[in-house]
Amino acid sequence: MSRTSRRRAVMAATLLVGLGLTTACSSGRTASGDSAGSAGGAAAGPKSGKISLTYLQKQGDQEYFVGEAAGAKARADELGIDLKVVNLGNDANKTVSEVQAAIAQNTDGVIVVVPDPAVGPQVVRTARDGKVALLTSDDQICATGPDPAACAKADLVPRIGFSGAQMGGEVGKRAAAEYAKAGWKASETRIISAWKQDVTVCGDRVRAARTAFDAAVPGVEAVDVATDNTPTGAQDKVAATLTANPGVKNWIVWGCNDENVAGGVTALTNAGLGPDRVIGVGLGAYLACKEWGSGRPSGMKAALFINGRDVGALAVQTMYDKLRNGREFPAEGFAPTTMVDATTWKSSGLTCG
Repeated sequence: MSRTSRRRAVMAATLLVGLGLTTACSSGRTASGDSAGSAGGAAAGPKSGKISLTYLQKQGDQEYFVGEAAGAKARADELGIDLKVVNLGNDANKTVSEVQAAIAQNTDGVIVVVPDPAVGPQVVRTARDGKVALLTSDDQICATGPDPAACAKADLVPRIGFSGAQMGGEVGKRAAAEYAKAGWKASETRIISAWKQDVTVCGDRVRAARTAFDAAVPGVEAVDVATDNTPTGAQDKVAATLTANPGVKNWIVWGCNDENVAGGVTALTNAGLGPDRVIGVGLGAYLACKEWGSGRPSGMKAALFINGRDVGALAVQTMYDKLRNGREFPAEGFAPTTMVDATTWKSSGLTCG
């Protein structure tokens, strides 16, 4: 082989090695990026040493979320975790800034209840870039778009909470049983279905309630009422609904949470409808129990007890298992529920604040 040919062969070999090394480095980064870029945030675990977590909650002063924070703190104490709980209120913009702050404070994982699912992609991107594990509780978010209902399953962030279909089904069945007990006529009755309509889990709940109710009691018309998921917001919107439907004799109320049902029942009461003309079935029971605790007859006939403490504890445990042991997040993890009423809520373990 000539000197020129040998030189060309060496150059070609060097180029191939260089390309091979570049490809290997690129593949390493891509693999790492893919692992860290999943909907659940960065790949994590096993991790030795102290674990630090941040729990970001919408409406942190709401009774349910107060219980959730308490359950999270109790489990964190048991596991030796440093846990910071942040109340986001209803500020969607604060969600992203608090994720950034948590990353700056070297948190190992973020658990979040978003005020608005539209911030989901930005939250996922921020957690991914900061290489922290991400888990949602209660409300679902999507890595690729603002609407979790339109999201591919692979892009949904792992969630701890309750099964919306199961909860709504229980509410609908109990409402149907109360309706049958009351002996009402479908022509004289309307259903108020109240919820914040851009929250996916709320839609899951009210649709399941309607399906279960219709399976037992067909023919009762429903009115969908868009609210902000607060008692005052629901009360105002339901009051307007009553004004628009003056001829209705009896009302059934369900919704995404206890706030919607309590607000609806209050609006009906203020309009002069007695408890014998109202069937409210709450979801949460933390406001329903206050009605029952008064000892007075109430339009709030029952409520599904969902214990925020259980969700908070399960979320922290799930994150711990990921970080300490490398256990993969489940797509969803569910806490148990119990239907209660004025005669059973005290024995259920429900604490009424």
